[in-house]
Amino acid sequence: MADHKVLAGAHVVLPTGTVENGRVIVAGDRIAGSAPEDAPVLDLTGHWLVPGFVDMHNHGGGGASFTSGTVEDVLTGVRTHRLHGTTTVVASFVTGETDFLTQRAGLLSELAEQGDIAGIHFEGPFISPCRKGAHDETLLRDPEPAEVRKLVDAARGQARMVTLATELPGGLDSVRLLAEHGVIAAIGHTDATYEQTRAAIDAGATVATHLYNAMPALGHRAPGPIAALLEDERVTVELINDGTHLHPAALELAFHHAGPERVAFITDAMDAAGFGDGSYMLGPLAVEVKDSVARLVEGGSIAGSTLTLDRAFKRAATVDKLPVESIVQAISANPAKLLGVYDRVGSLEPGKDADLVVLDADFELKGVMRGGAWVIEPQLG
Repeated sequence: MADHKVLAGAHVVLPTGTVENGRVIVAGDRIAGSAPEDAPVLDLTGHWLVPGFVDMHNHGGGGASFTSGTVEDVLTGVRTHRLHGTTTVVASFVTGETDFLTQRAGLLSELAEQGDIAGIHFEGPFISPCRKGAHDETLLRDPEPAEVRKLVDAARGQARMVTLATELPGGLDSVRLLAEHGVIAAIGHTDATYEQTRAAIDAGATVATHLYNAMPALGHRAPGPIAALLEDERVTVELINDGTHLHPAALELAFHHAGPERVAFITDAMDAAGFGDGSYMLGPLAVEVKDSVARLVEGGSIAGSTLTLDRAFKRAATVDKLPVESIVQAISANPAKLLGVYDRVGSLEPGKDADLVVLDADFELKGVMRGGAWVIEPQLG
């Protein structure tokens, strides 16, 4: 018999809604439907119990980079985000030389096979020089299908997403290639028109990489990619809810038009997440973090974020005043579904991995469990 734990008395957020004075039973590493009468009970009265967070776009943390760090560095970044409630994380790469990215993909695919990360996301090099953000322009190239295929193959079945400027030569064919191989084609760092974006969605693109950022602004005569991405029910839009990347009105607009079932909160975190201000490298580019905002030393472009998903959750609840159920959809269920892991994570249902987060009445993180083991055990009382 597996060890049982009963977490009782909390506001438990389930796919069907919030259960007051609810309980979640953990048996070993899974959520269970019942427990022995003598199973230990943890009283979480006054707290929220939500699924572990799922971050599908994250470049590192704890001073460590997923793009360039050692295996131990990558694990340091993963552990840092677990301490902030992210129990499932995809490792995102920034633009680099093809040989370098294929080598990194091979290395990190082993961590994905072991379950330390949930796969690999290539953000670049197939992006627009006009919207490069914190990517080295000298390393950018067109999304030729053969080049895209090379990166996907190097990931040995662990490639989850590729961000493309789909208006570039080869873009639509690459979207079709990714869709055929079960890899998410994400539209981002793009200078596409409204019409070009619609064509990419029709070709199989299903995600907007950090909507609003690194793409043309919404215009009343030239609506651009934002309108196309928000209006199409086939597309999930990523949002960085750190108060820097988006005005609250922009976030509200996205939720209003896409609905909570088509939003995925991400961090787009870089090394400084959970670590602090200072000087860092994002790929080959120097970054200075000041007051928790990361910017390129040369040019001043925002360079990812220092966000953790517990902060994104709290901001969504307290500043944006979103329903907790909608936040849970955006921060857990939706990304889990996109990544193809919703059968294991993303909701608190019997049979799934016992990945969960405890928040207090003010939405401050108090506990994190992954696979039935406490990463942070709640200190109550």
